[in-house]
Amino acid sequence: MTSQNRHDLPKKAGIIHLLSERTINRIAAGEVVERPASAVKELVENSVDAGATRVDVVMRDGGKELIQVLDDGCGMDADELSLAVERHATSKLTDDDLVNIGSLGFRGEALASIGAVARLAVTSKASGSDEAWAVRVEGGHKHEVEPAALTSGTRIEVRDLFYATPARLKFMKTARTEYSQAGDVIKRLAMAHPEVAFTLSDGERTTFRAPQVATLTGDARLERLGAILGKEFRENALEIDAEREGLRLSGFAGLPTYSRGNAQHQYLFVNGRPVKDKLLNGAVRGAYQDYLARDRHPILALFLDVPSSFVDVNVHPAKAEVRFKDAGLVRGLIVSALRHALAAAGHRASTTVAGAALGAMRPHEGISSSLPWNRGMGERPTLPQGFREAAEQMYAPQSNQYGGFGEDSQLALDRTGDIAAPSARPVDEQAPYGSGPGVAELPPQRAPEDFPLGTARGQVHATYIVSQTTDGIVIVDQHAAHERLVYERMKKQIAATGVAKQSLLLPEVVELEDGPAERLLKRVDELEALGLVIEPFGEGAVMVREVPAMLGKLDVPGLVRDLADELTELDEALSLKERLEEVCGTMACHGSVRAGRRLTVDEMNALLREMEATPHSGQCNHGRPTYVELKLSDIEKLFGRR
Repeated sequence: MTSQNRHDLPKKAGIIHLLSERTINRIAAGEVVERPASAVKELVENSVDAGATRVDVVMRDGGKELIQVLDDGCGMDADELSLAVERHATSKLTDDDLVNIGSLGFRGEALASIGAVARLAVTSKASGSDEAWAVRVEGGHKHEVEPAALTSGTRIEVRDLFYATPARLKFMKTARTEYSQAGDVIKRLAMAHPEVAFTLSDGERTTFRAPQVATLTGDARLERLGAILGKEFRENALEIDAEREGLRLSGFAGLPTYSRGNAQHQYLFVNGRPVKDKLLNGAVRGAYQDYLARDRHPILALFLDVPSSFVDVNVHPAKAEVRFKDAGLVRGLIVSALRHALAAAGHRASTTVAGAALGAMRPHEGISSSLPWNRGMGERPTLPQGFREAAEQMYAPQSNQYGGFGEDSQLALDRTGDIAAPSARPVDEQAPYGSGPGVAELPPQRAPEDFPLGTARGQVHATYIVSQTTDGIVIVDQHAAHERLVYERMKKQIAATGVAKQSLLLPEVVELEDGPAERLLKRVDELEALGLVIEPFGEGAVMVREVPAMLGKLDVPGLVRDLADELTELDEALSLKERLEEVCGTMACHGSVRAGRRLTVDEMNALLREMEATPHSGQCNHGRPTYVELKLSDIEKLFGRR
């Protein structure tokens, strides 16, 4: 550094001194009130803590001009109101206990922080009192408490937000963006507290309204979630209800085929508090990893109720993050509850599949881009070298009460690693209807009402099975469907016999930092169950002795470092599981009945019956739907009959 540069630096103060109260409040406000949505969150949480059954929010100019929150809670008398706008004044902590926190707020910073950077007016009337009182705070300057007029509850008005800290205004987004962010905050609180009615208005029109719901569970909670997330969520949600060692997880999660391209539609709550937590997000990803492609994310709202002493909410200024006493217990509960619900869904696919299919049928450019499950699938993978024996073992003939596929009631693997074509019924060239190229007319089977996926009526272009249900038709992609069936069969076999291991000729030493190495060594048993055998090798290093046989040639150091990173961030070894599942998926793809194979009617019905009996058969291994169900009403719309 040159002498000229040194002269440009500010001079050292020389004497340590205490900051002024006004500066302290502004620093605190910068942590608590980052934007209008932060102020809305703090104020609405106060209303909920006050026992309100109705909270109405008004925002003008995205909250910069006005934020008004009106509730019918317990209210405050004059003395309480005077204290409420002071820093660290709260009614929510007893005996200074920061362990057993049962409220949304507890620090007593919100009103003081808002008053330090805006013009704040609080009017309140305590329950049972005949008088209402008001206090104003402008840029940190507190006025005397005065009598006021108010029927009940509390009304808070925040005007000219950040007028006392103009620099903060430069970082604010457009009014529409800030209003939208506040709307998201209110929606999350509305999901967690259906016993409270919420509204949000821009001063001219009400943009969000959530009426009060009587109970917090079952259909009532789904009704509130449906009102916020939409009718499609209500139609495609699976109920979650599980308990483990005093922890309870409830809520609703969307089917895999009802997903989005980002994780913004995942709502997680701990003891009624909306949170964004890496552990919880990682658990959700782990539960769905077997059913969704990497670029797809489920829609869900999960509510975790735990003893207050089990969770620390005092780890973030905005209280958006939490820490659990036993993170592994929480993660295990979430993963097992979600997987149980997904398994119970069986072959069910989301109702949006039919809508997407109908949309794709309408003439427009870029049809394939309208279907979200088409993204990023690429070409079919090739079967890894050396897995023919495993595939032959997987597809060995088995008895099938429905008849099975092809020779000996089972698809047979030919010498090329493909599936030998079953003998298909010849096309009736003389049939007067539906006998064009690629259409096989088949005799009717059992009544459609006997089976959820109906009874096979034909095979189109030797690729798609068409079946009839009681009130519509089902179109099945025979390859995608059988791919999932074979994949599930492979998973069962691996679960029963374990992942085959292959010893390294020379054990490989991988150097890491102390922390990641320690985290890996804590999961030795879990990694061994996945086929990876490691042991300590001095400080900050591990030795790899065995790897999963099915992964073939492997970058061992790269895999170990990926695992260490994931354990640090997500507390789960996803990369190894995903690599194993990718190989299983490839084997299932190559071992499945191909598009272009003619099937007999018995074979088609056998596929439908096995789909009905197999979990997750509504989507293939890449997250695409295996079938599309069209109701008669949908078909009639195509022909203008409705």
